[in-house]
Amino acid sequence: MAQLQVKQVSYQIEEKQLLKEISFEVQQGEFVTLTGPSGSGKSTLLKIIASLVTATSGQIYLDGQAQTSFLLNEYRQEVSYCFQQPSLFGKTVRDNLIFPFTVRNQPFDEELALHYLQKVALASFLDKKVTELSGGEKQRIALIRNLLFLPKILLLDEVTVGLDAENKQIIYQLLHFLQEKGVTLIQITHDAEEISQASRILVLEKGVLR
Repeated sequence: MAQLQVKQVSYQIEEKQLLKEISFEVQQGEFVTLTGPSGSGKSTLLKIIASLVTATSGQIYLDGQAQTSFLLNEYRQEVSYCFQQPSLFGKTVRDNLIFPFTVRNQPFDEELALHYLQKVALASFLDKKVTELSGGEKQRIALIRNLLFLPKILLLDEVTVGLDAENKQIIYQLLHFLQEKGVTLIQITHDAEEISQASRILVLEKGVLR
């Protein structure tokens, strides 16, 4: 059985149909790239998979279980969404990395946090102020905040847009590490290099899967 099943998913706002009967399956550990012109519904589809937006019709299944049958927080811990524009809160990096433990009523694992910070070349940043971070540093912090408890599926909405080559490479290395850990990855990108390296590509045009 596929880990993720998207079945006949459509999404409509008033008279405008953004997605039309989208169906596909993703196996555990796959790295799927979703591409297509701007405005074709890619981010909307990813947000539906993440349970951030509710489909007009159709259903998402995780390990054979309907998305709608999960408790919302439970589902979002298994299917994690990383935004194009990272959103950090609090005063420091530590404040952001404590959060996943707080919502699970677990003590903060500082050693684990430092392990991930080292993986993204931010080893000394635990108590750095959020206001002092560059865009690339914020994106790396937002990404590892999603990974302190590994999800089954990580959804990446153009997370490398606007990043320099060095930052991109650091994120690519982290994604490779996650693949080795068996995390399923679905990314949206317009980056020609990322598309050329993709193991599987889904193309969305005008709300339809080509």
